Amino acid sequence: MKRDIHPQYVETQVSCTCGASFTTRSTLDNGAIRADVCSECHPFYTGKQKILDTGGRVARFEARFGKAAGSASK
Repeated sequence: MKRDIHPQYVETQVSCTCGASFTTRSTLDNGAIRADVCSECHPFYTGKQKILDTGGRVARFEARFGKAAGSASK
């Protein structure tokens, strides 16, 4: 590898909006990353899976096409 062309790989503190934080390594030079969602608060990891509806899109879709897809008729 060529010398002096790679960025420094430093320890970085990751902070989530839920309050959780952990340390990882990154090439960012400021040493801090802010995340909206992490494994402490993401519905997939917490077991509290739910649909995050933005602007009623899911409700509008279910109203138009029905809640259950059902079988396709031929």
